[in-house]
Amino acid sequence: MMRIWSYLWIIGLAAVEMPGIAAAQSAAPTPAAGFTTKARQAYMVEAKTGTVLLAQNENQSFPAASLAKLMTMETVFSTMKRGEISPDTLYPVSENAWRTGGAPSGTTTMFAALKSQIRVDDLIRGVVIDNANDACIVLAEGMAGGEAQFATRMTARAKDLGLDRSVFGNATGLPSAESRTTARDMVELARHLYATYPDRYPLYAQPDFTWNKIFQRNKNPLLGLGIGIDGLGAGYAEGAGFAFVASVERNGTRLFLAMGGLASDKERTDEAKRALDWALSSFETRVVFRQGDVIGQASVYGGDAGHVDLVANEPIDLYLPTNNPERLSGNIVYHWPLRAPVQQGQAVGTLKISQGGRTVREIPLVTAAAVGEGTLTSKATDALMELMLFWL
Repeated sequence: MMRIWSYLWIIGLAAVEMPGIAAAQSAAPTPAAGFTTKARQAYMVEAKTGTVLLAQNENQSFPAASLAKLMTMETVFSTMKRGEISPDTLYPVSENAWRTGGAPSGTTTMFAALKSQIRVDDLIRGVVIDNANDACIVLAEGMAGGEAQFATRMTARAKDLGLDRSVFGNATGLPSAESRTTARDMVELARHLYATYPDRYPLYAQPDFTWNKIFQRNKNPLLGLGIGIDGLGAGYAEGAGFAFVASVERNGTRLFLAMGGLASDKERTDEAKRALDWALSSFETRVVFRQGDVIGQASVYGGDAGHVDLVANEPIDLYLPTNNPERLSGNIVYHWPLRAPVQQGQAVGTLKISQGGRTVREIPLVTAAAVGEGTLTSKATDALMELMLFWL
């Protein structure tokens, strides 16, 4: 079916509908006005409105490194939520887990003893707080029989969540089996973890962890910046640089930010602080459309009315710059032709709001009223019009 884009331009809170035109290729994303970053890949979203504040090569793939552990935890959390394992489930520490991720490995570890058994709840803390590779491998072997099998589950779970550009080779992110992701996928995963597992999410901000009489501090280097960061993690891959995923909340505003391709640990810290400070101090939430406001219209063919109003089921608000905001453009996208009968509240399209050539928010639209079937004459007229427009 042909898709029609109905354009409107938004300046402040005023909107003027423009005539519908044929679908066009949307412009390539550009960095947010007034802010540039040294990161090769970057993506930042305001949580409540879903407004995209920064998008720079956000779909470009890079090695996940330790960021893969976020997907490891999502796989564990979702399995627990289904009741397949419990916090008290015990898993053994194999020689592979001990040598590859434990004390002999020289990597981040919770120092799990060879041939001991550890509760899932302690392993989770080891991964989230301690960034422990041995804990990841113990979970993978216990839940799936081996890391390769568990990595297959991770990738499948990522696809279920819409993280289509992420592939995982192991549970740790160690370079023995490459895992790849994108800044956008990491932000969407972080948002999912925050929304879906509120009982577990605070672990990402826990400052330390004592297990088996061993005290260790949280390995996330961004927690101590003093700007309200409460998660999630950081990684490094040779040749790809330093990366991180962070969440922060201040005065009721929550942001999620991912960056990759940074040159050093210091640059990672500096860019994280600079980007989050900018986003928290330079924007405010503004209502663009109230719930039930007519946003545009869709043409109806073969109905007792030629058009139907489109509305959103919730207020449409955006996190906008406080000074010198760029002009926003909105595209109402729906499948053409929309055929009668049409039910009230029927989902028929999407409002895509863009700023500076990048999409900042997408909102589902529904019909404000029902449209019944028209007369034979009106159907014939509409069919002729459809045929003429198709050939044009």
